[in-house]
Order: sequence, then structure tokens, then C-alpha cells
Amino acid sequence: MHAGGPDFVSRVPHCMMRAMSIERGAEFAEFWAERHLCTLSTVRPDGTPHVVPVGVTLDLEAGIARVITDGASWKVKHARKAGYATVCQVDGRRWSALEGPAVVREDAESVREAERRYALRYRQPRVNSNRVVIEIQVRRVTGTV
Repeated sequence: MHAGGPDFVSRVPHCMMRAMSIERGAEFAEFWAERHLCTLSTVRPDGTPHVVPVGVTLDLEAGIARVITDGASWKVKHARKAGYATVCQVDGRRWSALEGPAVVREDAESVREAERRYALRYRQPRVNSNRVVIEIQVRRVTGTV
């Protein structure tokens, strides 16, 4: 425990690149299924954080967080260059952050699956022929849920 509260941290070495399931219990799963806007944090080439609002979907079984976005966005450029990202969602005193290696997927199957998941949590995404998906292989989970 620290001054910020009873945060839980689970860590897996960054060198482990295979998918892992996230087993945190029903409250955690429900929190990530509720409709909340999130933030995506990536790192600019100068080392400063780039933080933007996004919608995130979480595949607990595969241990993958997904963000759909335009392929020309800065978040995509930063994710490609740095290869790492964090997503966070907050609801009052409840919060959760997921971080890990990030890859940008452009193939139609990956984009369709990410759009399907986004539509279930948020709404049907607008049409975007340049859409890609940032996939974060969750390696660290922090938060109060």
C-alpha cells in the first residue's frame, strides 16, 4: 500500500510476448464491460507522454486490449515506434490501467473483430476505410478493481 491507496499490481516480464489470460475476478470483468471512455498513453519520440481519449475493449481470455483508430493518427505512429502502450479507465474512485507491448494491425479480419467488440461495448463505429487496431498484449494491470 502507498499514499495513493491500495493499488494492486500484477507483473509479467516484458520479454514474455505470448498471449495470457487476465484473471482478476468478476468486479474487474464487469468494470471493463461497462461503458467508460478511456485514455491511451503512448510515448512520443522525445520521450514525453501522448495521452488521448479512446474507446477500449478488453479480451480477458486472450489478454488483449484493443483500440480502433485512423491509421494516420499520432497514436498509431507512436505505438509503432515505441511498441508499448497503456490504457486506463476511471469511474469515481474505481480505476484500472492495462499496459504492455503494442502492435498495429491493419488486416481486415483484425479490424473487423475489433469493430465488432467496440460495437458491443460502445456503439457501431463510424465508417473509416483507413481504420486500424492497436492491440496491447496486457502484461501489467494496476488499479483499484
